[in-house]
Amino acid sequence: MADAKNVSNETKQTLVFVYGTLKKDFPNHYLFQHLISQKEASYVGTCITHQPQPLVIGPYGIPYMLYLPGSVGHRINGELYSVTTQGLVSLDELEGTGVGHYERRPVQVIMREKSDAAEGDKGSVVLVDAEAYFAHWSFGERMWVRCGRAGLAEYSLERAARDYVKKVKRPEGRSSLDEIEMFLSGTA
Repeated sequence: MADAKNVSNETKQTLVFVYGTLKKDFPNHYLFQHLISQKEASYVGTCITHQPQPLVIGPYGIPYMLYLPGSVGHRINGELYSVTTQGLVSLDELEGTGVGHYERRPVQVIMREKSDAAEGDKGSVVLVDAEAYFAHWSFGERMWVRCGRAGLAEYSLERAARDYVKKVKRPEGRSSLDEIEMFLSGTA
């Protein structure tokens, strides 16, 4: 099994699984493009969660993977990146880990190693320890209930184009947590 925290060239790297707006071609992927250009991150490949996880859409079309062990969910499709400690600081800031929006938690994902297509080899499956951004524990279960205890297997480009509202187009004067509380209470 691969490890989430690999040391190479004396720089700590953490494998981060992304499933929403940080994926390639999605609204917040610009951050990974910047981190990659600064050598603070690198793309590893596509993967899927080993265990089913609830994935729901909250206010402004924001996707949330929920940490609710034992809940019904799907194996979530996403991407894996190797990120430096400084890169994690930038991701944590975007995801609001310091204010209780998301929390970074361990997750196991499955990747298919590169295959030899000429030989007809589909490649072997590898279980990888990574980290992912989950909805903060303070509202995760309520979000699941509010979304009818039904989730998605993947946050798609079509969904993002239809539902996602960039921060600059959201009303001013309210925090993300205020918006979440309004959504959970049914007033949003």
